[in-house]
Amino acid sequence: MDDETRYEAVRSRDARFDGEFFFAVETTGIYCRPSCPAVTPKRRNVRFYATAAAAQGEGFRACRRCRPDAVPGSAEWNVRADVVGRAMRMIGDGVVDREGVAGLAVRLGYSARQVQRQLTAELGAGPVALARAQRAHTARVLLQTTELPITEIAFAAGFESVRQFNDTIRTVYASTPSELRAAAPRGRGAASRRAAATPSAGIPLRLAHRGPYQAAAVFDLLAAETVPGVEEVAGAPGDRTYRRTLRLPYGTGIVAVSEPRPTKSRSTEPRPGGWLDARLHLTDLRDLTTAVQRLRRLFDLDADPYAVDERLAADPRLAPLVAARPGLRSPGAADPEELAVRAVVGRDEAERLVRAYGKALDAPCGTLTHVFPEPAALAEAEPDGTLGALAAALADGRLRLDAGADRDDAKEALLALPDMDPRTVAAIRTRALGDPDVAPPGESVPDTWRPWRSYALRHLRTGGQHVP
Repeated sequence: MDDETRYEAVRSRDARFDGEFFFAVETTGIYCRPSCPAVTPKRRNVRFYATAAAAQGEGFRACRRCRPDAVPGSAEWNVRADVVGRAMRMIGDGVVDREGVAGLAVRLGYSARQVQRQLTAELGAGPVALARAQRAHTARVLLQTTELPITEIAFAAGFESVRQFNDTIRTVYASTPSELRAAAPRGRGAASRRAAATPSAGIPLRLAHRGPYQAAAVFDLLAAETVPGVEEVAGAPGDRTYRRTLRLPYGTGIVAVSEPRPTKSRSTEPRPGGWLDARLHLTDLRDLTTAVQRLRRLFDLDADPYAVDERLAADPRLAPLVAARPGLRSPGAADPEELAVRAVVGRDEAERLVRAYGKALDAPCGTLTHVFPEPAALAEAEPDGTLGALAAALADGRLRLDAGADRDDAKEALLALPDMDPRTVAAIRTRALGDPDVAPPGESVPDTWRPWRSYALRHLRTGGQHVP
């Protein structure tokens, strides 16, 4: 898109582009999402940015009306496999907060200077600024949805000091933390959510997505794959809740995501977006950002359904499937290493591994009793065969499946394991690494499905059709 096309999207308040770019108004000093309902500014006063961090770096503050920091992430970072795409996925996972720019650079295999230069040249902001924008958003969510003390929120959001926290909130939102909390919605629903948001009751969140979202298909898949002790899906279709345990950098967590109820609308136009309601129980609040990003990958919330559907609907075989399920997602994984093990051993064996080697929760919650076993524990307890080789490779770092892993390197490392099935590798690449363009190995599928072959196969499977 050029700037004139972006301005047309702003003029039409096109929510399809929320998160894909941001615009700032020089006369007001504010930056917004494209669908902001405010009066459209004159073109000569508008500047465009690839990220919120770039707009913040130029001195613009977030719009209080459209809350541009709450939009879904750009789908570009799911598609791209270059250093910038990998870096953005790792920053979203909290790597800069935990390991600094040096740690990010080591994971990418570049120098810190090279990473800084590439991100700044393409996105207008370096890794520190991008991480700071993410911390500010996390802090705002905690300030406006919980009654946690402000000092606790500062460190939970990833800030190194309260002073740094206060300075950032004033810069980004033109408010103090106390003023930002006071400006939160005060309706009955919002008040009840805040009252319930305690460390023991969990943190309520809305996980935004763009465009139509076929929630039923995602919850059907998760229900079919559920491993007892680690996951559960409760409720009737249309009103289900998916719950699972998480192993996180600073502790453990239990997350619950609700299936949105089908809406009765006479309009044939697709909704510009929506959200999934979630609640997070964390043993350490510093894991909030990481937990949210992992849920977003699991539910594929940063996808661009407009681009996917437009491409796949041009294929005669896929067109009726796309028309029947616009916005169908290709789910990822909340824990890539766990998914790889489960892909190799199957559901029943995964349940046995959980009972035998999973870490028991300090406080079981219903049927959720364990966190899936770590690769190091599996490598020691089950050293033989493909499982032992996979667990050992994950434990010693020869195989990386984290958010910033190189997908081609991971594929080669997986194929090098003894008796590893190429179809299992394809499944791991699709789910654990979130690759949107994976085709069945050894099979020919139309090039017109690129770069969304993973979504094409999901349409075929969901529609009950033969998958090559």
